[in-house]
Amino acid sequence: MSRIVPATLRLLGLCTAGLVLAGCGRAPAPVETAAGKSTLLPVGFQLDWYPAPEHGGHFQALVKNFYRDGGLDVTIAPGGPSSFPVEKISTGRMQFGIGRADDVIMAVRQGLPLLIVCAQMQHDPQAIMVHADSSVKTFSDLDGKSVMAGVGSNWISFIQQRYHVKFNILPMDFTMTRFIADRNFIQQCFISNEPFFAELHGVKTRALLIADSGYDPYRVIFTSKAFAREHPEAVRAFVAATIHGWDDYLNGDATAARARIHAENPSQSAELMDFSIAAMKRAKLVAGDPAKGERIGQLTTQRLDAMQRAMVDLHIIEAALPLEKFVTFRFLPAGFNASPAAPTSPESKH
Repeated sequence: MSRIVPATLRLLGLCTAGLVLAGCGRAPAPVETAAGKSTLLPVGFQLDWYPAPEHGGHFQALVKNFYRDGGLDVTIAPGGPSSFPVEKISTGRMQFGIGRADDVIMAVRQGLPLLIVCAQMQHDPQAIMVHADSSVKTFSDLDGKSVMAGVGSNWISFIQQRYHVKFNILPMDFTMTRFIADRNFIQQCFISNEPFFAELHGVKTRALLIADSGYDPYRVIFTSKAFAREHPEAVRAFVAATIHGWDDYLNGDATAARARIHAENPSQSAELMDFSIAAMKRAKLVAGDPAKGERIGQLTTQRLDAMQRAMVDLHIIEAALPLEKFVTFRFLPAGFNASPAAPTSPESKH
């Protein structure tokens, strides 16, 4: 099942709702541990979709007590087509969420008080899936075709403009029925998910990773500016535990995390999780390419600036925002600030 929720749908009406409801969420109160010797800060983490291997690092941090060791009592809330992490974090109902960097930038431009604190994945898993024998080999080959995709997705305008192509968009129906039935059908997917289900039905596939087109937003962890201002150590602990969790999930023993994901979402079979983890590693989605200085959690000013330039060129936004309006680098571990231009001013000024 795809995790694609168009930006236009996610953000429609949220600016007004966010401004009206901002500050209505209650700040989490610390709770005592069973031993009564220390307290943990309860925080809610809103997923963008139902629990899946693409969230594996977070479940690893949960079951291995990395979050708890950092003083946090983390609840991971499942997502879905109507989970709206942007709205929940903006209004204080949740403290952390997952999204694409470009969507967070758009939300901040519309007045929502959000702040990116680390990368969840270096590269977005979204891709364009075709049948193995399709004539579509490159993005240029999409010219004149129809693609089932998230209406309003920013990558659509980017590919059409950069590759000088036009293709028709069919709204996502969150199924694979038409793809399996029609060998000429093309649809948006997660490279780590839908190809597995196609092959279960005997359909061989290929996929064009959208990040390879040149439109390459981070998937990010974000919080509210108020929470970052009021609980900076909690944000730092959440970021550190998440990075530790992803490294351990991909390179250590992920048995307990996989069991937890399956318990919360039984559709995630062992075979699917094997496929998803292999795909994430093969495409270097989470850790990126070390040769390019990429690593788990890393954010750079260069990529965020490039993201905004692309959005300006596409007329998605009128002008780039100062980075400090939507991102902070100060919660990343020491050594992660790749750019000397990384903003360090306190969020209380924003």
